[in-house]
Amino acid sequence: MDSDLPFHKVYKSLFDNASTTTTTTTTNNNNDKDNSKDQDAMKAVVEECELPLIDLRRLELGDSEGEECKSEIARASQEWGFFQVMNHGISSELLQKMKSEQEKVFKQSFDKKSQEQKFFNFSAGTYRWGSPTATCLRQLSWSEAFHIPLNKVSASSAAGVDDLSSTMEQFATTVSNLALKLAEILAEKLGHKSTFFHENCLPSTCYLRMNRYPPCPIPSEVFGLMPHTDSDFLTILHQDQVGGLQLVKDDRWIAVKPNPEALIINIGDLFQAWSNNVYKSVQHRVVTNMQVERFSTAYFFCPSYETMIESCCEPSVYRKFSFGEYRHQVQEDVKQSGSKIGLPRFLLSN
Repeated sequence: MDSDLPFHKVYKSLFDNASTTTTTTTTNNNNDKDNSKDQDAMKAVVEECELPLIDLRRLELGDSEGEECKSEIARASQEWGFFQVMNHGISSELLQKMKSEQEKVFKQSFDKKSQEQKFFNFSAGTYRWGSPTATCLRQLSWSEAFHIPLNKVSASSAAGVDDLSSTMEQFATTVSNLALKLAEILAEKLGHKSTFFHENCLPSTCYLRMNRYPPCPIPSEVFGLMPHTDSDFLTILHQDQVGGLQLVKDDRWIAVKPNPEALIINIGDLFQAWSNNVYKSVQHRVVTNMQVERFSTAYFFCPSYETMIESCCEPSVYRKFSFGEYRHQVQEDVKQSGSKIGLPRFLLSN
């Protein structure tokens, strides 16, 4: 089918190398151990669990109930780095419409998606697939995405995608309000009635990412999305019921059980730095599925590149840095090593 991605053609050398590795005895014992470790990690039995589920309607039920709800949000952010919210203010109709519209776009041919400026009026670089810097299969992400700055969403109206543009605008507006509410609650629970997020995390600095994970013929060898942390303050995720999201809890990988009534919230690197390691940005990944495709939409709550990130209390664990500096360092590390290093680069103890 025309919408299929040319993984085997573009990444032929990675597949060839993997085949050679599995059929040839190598003399490099260290590489053998690393490869074995990676394969074991991907094949390990992963327990499925439900994330902490928080009913945001309780915020409106009076002081004691509202405060307990806020405390649960903060506690989940400290202990899990992930939680789910229900009664979040985004209608099921809008969420279903968002999924339907993104499915239509992803069903377009690969050639069309690769020319996003011409066919969808998206800016260059919006459409992404695979992992251009991958040097081995374990660094390859079996997925495709449209990563769209919110200030470009309204400009994406073009023939055939008007419905997508208006749906993205509605989704982004409602989810932006939710992200700001949650960020202010988390700041408040640290003792800060802060205007920082209202002033710095504007719609023009945040992102929307539509993801598709195609069926994968080798799910034991390739991730849908490599293990990583998010380089933002908060991520809000709407996923379908296929499953595949996994995260690290107590030094082991666990699978997140999909909940059709809930949105998933996770803490990003910037919030971990800002909170001085109180809130946790944890490793997560997406595993592939041999039979079915998976869709999700993520909203990234980000500041401008010029915004300075510093811990809200002393003594600070991290040095002060701008979001632009952080993003640049992450990109450089990925180019050099194939994977992100993230916050450890900015520890004051370095």
